[in-house]
Amino acid sequence: MSLNLENINDFLNKYGNDKFLIFGFTYIVWEYFYNELKKNKSKINLKNGALIHGGGWKKLIDKAVSKDEFKKRLKEEFGIKKVFDYYGMAEQSGSIFMECEYSNLHVSDYSAVIMRNSQDFSPCKIGERGLIQVMSLIPKSYPGHSLLTEDEGVILGVDDCPCKRKGTYFKVIGRAKAAELRGCSDVLK
Repeated sequence: MSLNLENINDFLNKYGNDKFLIFGFTYIVWEYFYNELKKNKSKINLKNGALIHGGGWKKLIDKAVSKDEFKKRLKEEFGIKKVFDYYGMAEQSGSIFMECEYSNLHVSDYSAVIMRNSQDFSPCKIGERGLIQVMSLIPKSYPGHSLLTEDEGVILGVDDCPCKRKGTYFKVIGRAKAAELRGCSDVLK
């Protein structure tokens, strides 16, 4: 987990004028990319880059880094204007919910999301906070087509997101109270 600034500069010299993609776990991008570049006082220009990141928000809670702060700092320091979070989990391969330019997560044609009341597990109405249940058509080799997570969220609407994408869109609020903090990006201590 050490930053190779020479490789980054070589990449930017060769491809920096073209569009390029940066991808990683949120926490790792913050700790081992953003913070390391800041610590080294590196003034690199990533304005043509788009960052897709996900997972690891739980590790940023104690650092008080919100989604808005994350995006703001990456733009101010390195010029990254396109920063998109995603929500998904290894337990349900195929279900990745991508964030749009309005910071809403979108459900694909191959998946579904239901918010469940934490008291009786009934479906929540649009705008009501509940436990996130994710469903996917893709898993066939294990019973992973429907998972009730320990995350809380809210469905914001259907077919009316300002980005013009159709379908259900939602936001994740965070872990349910007393839920164990865990996730794929948590393997790094």
